[in-house]
Amino acid sequence: MNNKELQQRKVKVIARGQGNLYPVYVERAQGAEVWDVEGKRYLDFGAGIAVCNTGHSHPKVVAAATAQLEKFSHTCVMINPYEVAVELAEKLVELAPGDSEKKAIFVSTGAEAVENCVKIARAYTGRRGVIAFNGGFHGRTNLTMALTGKITPYKNLFGPFPSDIFHAPFPIKMHDISVKQSLKALLNLFKVDIAPSDVAAIIIEPVQGEGGFYTAPPEFLQALREICDEHGIVFIADEIQTGFGRTGKMFSFEHAAVEPDLITMAKGIAGGFPLAAVVGKSAIMDAPLPGGLGGTYGGSPVGCAAALAVLEVIEEEHLIARAVEIGALFNLRLCALQAQYPQLISDVRNQGAMIAIELMCDGDVEQPNTELTQAIIAGAAQHGLILLACGFYGNVIRFLPALTLSDAQANEGLDKFDVLFKAVVDESAAQTAKKTTEEAQPSVA
Repeated sequence: MNNKELQQRKVKVIARGQGNLYPVYVERAQGAEVWDVEGKRYLDFGAGIAVCNTGHSHPKVVAAATAQLEKFSHTCVMINPYEVAVELAEKLVELAPGDSEKKAIFVSTGAEAVENCVKIARAYTGRRGVIAFNGGFHGRTNLTMALTGKITPYKNLFGPFPSDIFHAPFPIKMHDISVKQSLKALLNLFKVDIAPSDVAAIIIEPVQGEGGFYTAPPEFLQALREICDEHGIVFIADEIQTGFGRTGKMFSFEHAAVEPDLITMAKGIAGGFPLAAVVGKSAIMDAPLPGGLGGTYGGSPVGCAAALAVLEVIEEEHLIARAVEIGALFNLRLCALQAQYPQLISDVRNQGAMIAIELMCDGDVEQPNTELTQAIIAGAAQHGLILLACGFYGNVIRFLPALTLSDAQANEGLDKFDVLFKAVVDESAAQTAKKTTEEAQPSVA
């Protein structure tokens, strides 16, 4: 069975809403490498959207999951709990930013973690409102779609959404949205739409994921912390994409030296097993009544065992420091590419191994080059790469390699990316020239 045949089978039985970026079907994967059913090798610069931080099929993670599976696969942590869940909660509580006493709960997905944060915040405060930010992404459930600050494709056709959700601008210096302007807009919400005494929570990604890999300035997060403290608002850190070493800290909020009240954790937590968590201050976490939080598959024993192994690998292989090294290597190479194409690449940015380049038209940062971005992503597989796009206008290419990526693999992949980028740009220029020539020719009656 080849890729084309599998894609034809897939289209017949899986709804189009759950599309796939590449018609490339994986046979096996190891570390930062993926092989498809036709035997072709790819360097994976997406890591399953920041899930496989420890690489695909890390031997320690595989061994831990296999050992747990041989004991039992499920009892439901709310019925008959097990030690691996308790041990993982102990470690997550210890690793979470800040010195406050903390507790944890386990769920299955990042969206579930976000929803539970809102439930917990409302139970604790007795308030209704939640404030999120433009460009933020928090999930695909009805409530998390409402929190997400981007219509297409996440919210289009799916309304109505829950009420009492409000959005403020996210500070992005290169697009002339300052910290001062964002804070002013937030305070304006308090005057126009909802009183701060009626706001249960403010939720933010410290680095926007789907929104374009924009990093919230430390002073902005610090100011939000002060506002939340002043008004008794629960401050939620969405660390789903930024967690577990990805940004050069265990959690991105550590860069700003800010302790959130609640933290969502998922993606990189368990090396590919479906597991998510909420960790937060004990007094807030204990606000819901017994039975008010949970889910049948939350805290899967196999997922918890894998997550414990992931934490060991991060520590033993120094992957937090490695994220910084990977980010520096990518930044150096991508800045060199930017120097060759200053009219097309408006920005190269990273926090650790969350790396992105933003594409523009004709040197104008306010003209997003979505077409070029899409062409590069579409051509990646032909060049043996797996790449992802993001951004409010779909004009950002993001790099999320495994933190186990070697320098040799990084440079090999970036060499391929250089070739891909140049090929797409040249093809685009050739098509433009052809179109211009055709338009200039006189029509024949």
